[in-house]
Amino acid sequence: MSSRTRESIAVVGMACRFPGAGSLSEFWSLLEEGKNAVTEGVPGSGEGRIGEIFPDAVVDNDALRFGGLMDNIDQFDAPFFRISPIEAQLLDPQQRLMLETSWQALEDAGIDHERLRGSRTGVYAGISNNDYRALIKTDAFTADAALSLYSVSGSSFNTAIGRVAFALGLQGPALAVDTACSSSLAAVHQAVSGLQRGEADLALAGGVHVILWGYLFHLRGNAGMLAPDGKCKAFDASANGFVRGEGCGILVLKRLSEAEADGDRIWGVIRGSALNQDGASTGLTVPNGEAQERVIAEALARAGIAASQVDYLEAHGTGTPVGDPIELGAIAAAYCKDRDRDQPLLVGSAKTNLGHPETAAGAAGLIKAMLAMNQGVIPRHLHFENPTPAIDWDQVPLKVTSEPTPWPGGSDRLPIAGVSAFGWSGTNAHVIVEAYEPPAGEPAQLGEKRWPKGSPLPIAISSADESAPMTEEESATARPARLLPLSAKSDQALRDLAQGYLTWLDDNLESPADELLADMVWTAGVGRSHYSHRAGVAFNDAESLREKLNALVSAEDEVPGSRSDLKVAFAFTGLGSQWVGMGKSLYQSEPVVRMILDRCEEVFHDECGTSLLDVMFGLPDAD
Repeated sequence: MSSRTRESIAVVGMACRFPGAGSLSEFWSLLEEGKNAVTEGVPGSGEGRIGEIFPDAVVDNDALRFGGLMDNIDQFDAPFFRISPIEAQLLDPQQRLMLETSWQALEDAGIDHERLRGSRTGVYAGISNNDYRALIKTDAFTADAALSLYSVSGSSFNTAIGRVAFALGLQGPALAVDTACSSSLAAVHQAVSGLQRGEADLALAGGVHVILWGYLFHLRGNAGMLAPDGKCKAFDASANGFVRGEGCGILVLKRLSEAEADGDRIWGVIRGSALNQDGASTGLTVPNGEAQERVIAEALARAGIAASQVDYLEAHGTGTPVGDPIELGAIAAAYCKDRDRDQPLLVGSAKTNLGHPETAAGAAGLIKAMLAMNQGVIPRHLHFENPTPAIDWDQVPLKVTSEPTPWPGGSDRLPIAGVSAFGWSGTNAHVIVEAYEPPAGEPAQLGEKRWPKGSPLPIAISSADESAPMTEEESATARPARLLPLSAKSDQALRDLAQGYLTWLDDNLESPADELLADMVWTAGVGRSHYSHRAGVAFNDAESLREKLNALVSAEDEVPGSRSDLKVAFAFTGLGSQWVGMGKSLYQSEPVVRMILDRCEEVFHDECGTSLLDVMFGLPDAD
C-alpha cells in the first residue's frame, strides 16, 4: 500500500447552517450553552415552518408539531452565483444551501475561490430528500414552470453537487451520496479515499437536508419513529423516537503533508474512516450491532489507533427504543473491552440539540467533535436523566456527557474522537479524528480553549541593509499600521462582512494579539476573492479596527470609502517629488518592499558603485 494511501487527511475549513445556528460560532454557542433548537409549530396555522409544511390543520400525530427547522430558507442571493430569477425560483433550497455553505467553508479555509478554477477539487455530499420536486408539481407553481428544464436541474441530487463544481469551476470528482442518515459521513469517507488515491487534491465533503413537504413527515410519524414530545432522548430510558431536523455542513479536506506545507489552519486530522453494510439484519431498517462494531474496528485499524485511546464518541444517537440499545452494545464491544474503568469512553449526540438532520447528521457530528476538541470541553448531551437499562452501566466503562465535561486525556497525546452515522438503508460509517498541534506550536494544556491556527510560513526577506536588521517574526508583527481589505458584491453585503469581522474580534481577541491580527489581514488579502464593492480599513490595533468596522456597519447610505465604479492607477511623477528619508519606515516595516529595494540596491551598487538606500535615507556618508 502506497504512503499516499495511508496518509492522514486534514480538515482545513468548515462551515455549517443548522437550526438556531447560521455559522460555526453560532453552532458552538448553541452546543456550549446546552440549547435545544427544536421548536413546536401549529399545523394549519400558515405560520412558521410547521405551518408551511402542514397547510391543513388536521394531523393525526403530535410528533408532527415538532422539528429542528431553519428560518429563512427561502432567502438566496441568486445574482451572487449568476443564477437567473426563473432558475432561482425552481432551485431546491438544498442546492442553495450547498452553494452558500461550500463557499463559506472555502473562505474559512482561507482559499480564494478564483484560484480553484480548473483544479482537481472534488465535491462529495450526502443528499436524499426530494421534497422540492414534489412541491413543483403542486398548484404553487405554474404548469410552464413545472415543465421547465430548470425544474429538473433545480431538484436533482446530481445537480445539487454538480452545481457547486460548476459555480466554482472545479474539475475533480463530484458525487451525490445517498445512504440515508449516514450519507454525509459516507461522503466524508469517499472524499478521504479520493484524496488518498490521488483522484483529487482538495475536497469539499458533507451533506444537506431540508424538509418542505408533509408527506414523508406523516409516514415517519405514523410508523412510530418520531418522539411525540419533540425531544430526542438518546440513551435515556424514556427514549421514544427521534425529531426530524434540517441542516447543512461542509468540510474542506486536504492531504495533511500538503496542508502543513501550505501553512493551512487545521481544525483536525482524519486518521481513519470506514464504511460497511448491515446485510441480513432482522429487518431492512433494523440496525445490525455486529456490523456497527466491525465498522468501528475497521476505522480504528486504518487510523492505527487503539480503541482505548479514543476519548469521546459522537454517537449516532437517534433516541429510538430499537436503535439505542443496539448502538450501545456495539459501542461497548468495540471501544470498552480493554478500557480502564476510571477512564470511561465519553458519549454524546448533537441530535439532542438539533433533532436529526438525517443526510447532514454525520457532518454535524464531525463538526461538533472538532469544535469540542479545540475548545477543550464536550458540550452537554440533552434530555438524559435515567440511563436506559439496555446495558449494565456499572459494568461497562461508558459515560454520557449529561453535563459539560472537560476533554479528558493526558499530556502525552492529542485528543481523539470517533464519529458514527448509521443509515436506515443499512450503510454504516465511522470516522476517527484527532486534534492537531502545529509542529512548532506549544502543546495545549488539558481543558485549554484554543481555536486552531496554521503553521507559520517563512517569507523571504533580504537583509542587505545590516544597519536595520529585521527577523521574520519582527516583519510579521512590527508594522505601525495594517490594512484590512473588505470587498463584496453590494454595499449591504460589505456591511455584513464588516459585522462578521466584529463578531470574529469578539470571539477571538479577549487579549488582542498582534500576531493574530497579522494573520487575519494576510488571509483577507490572499485567501478571499475580491469583488467590486470595496473598502480598506487601516488600523493600528484591535480597538482602532473595531472603531472603523463599526463605522462601516452603521453607515446609512453608501459605505464610506466603498468604490465600485473606479479602477486604481499608480502615478510615478519623476524628478522633484522625492525627499530625504522617503520610504524608510515602509522599508523597515514591509518585507516585500524591503526585498525589492534591496534588489535595486544590489543592481545600483554594481552599476554605479554607490548606495541607493544611503541616498534615499539621507545617511551621512551618502554620495
